[in-house]
Formats: sequence, structure tokens, C-alpha cells
Amino acid sequence: MGNAEKKRRKKRLKQLTVLKEEEKESRVLLELIEVLEDLKKEGKLVDIQICPRCKSPKVRRVNAMAGDMSGHMAVTPVKYECFDCGWRERLVLKATNRSLGLKEVAIIAEASEFKEGKA
Repeated sequence: MGNAEKKRRKKRLKQLTVLKEEEKESRVLLELIEVLEDLKKEGKLVDIQICPRCKSPKVRRVNAMAGDMSGHMAVTPVKYECFDCGWRERLVLKATNRSLGLKEVAIIAEASEFKEGKA
């Protein structure tokens, strides 16, 4: 029984850790949305790169000497890294306060249909 109790405690601790991370992500994302809305009210339209894992705006492009020579030479897409969680990939999300055009709305609608399994 001691072993089963340890497993339950470990599982519960892992669940609490995941919940805390999700809460942190949602807080960061809400703050980012507020900042974008404030900038739009000031008449400033911006695109901000954000990390797909933790939603932090602290993302930068990896330079050639740090491991992205093929991206630097335009053979592959460039690689990005997040300072907060250490994520490092070739895909980055962009948050914007610009108005969406017809093309962007169509892409979002198609992606949501695909996600729901209609396509």
C-alpha cells in the first residue's frame, strides 16, 4: 500500500503542476491581449511573435552560430526560441491587433472546420 500511495501522491503533484502552468499561460495571454487592445486604441498596429507552448512574447530568432545555419541560408524556415520555457522550433505564432482581411478569415474558418473534423 505504501507504493500505491506514493504513486497517487506523485500523480496528484503532476496534475497540480500542469494546472499551475495552464493558469500562468492564461494569465500571460490575457495580459498580452490587454496590451494589444491598448496599443490599438492609441492607433498603433503591431504583430507580436509568441511562443506556442507558454504564450510568452519573449521569442527571438535563433542565429546561425547558435544552431540555425540552414534557416540563415534560407534553405529551411528560420528557427525561433523562447526565453521563458526554452521552446525551440521553426514555427511561431503571431498575435496582432490589426483587422483581419477576407483571406485571413477564410483561413481561420477552414482551420476550425478541419479541427472539428468536418473537412
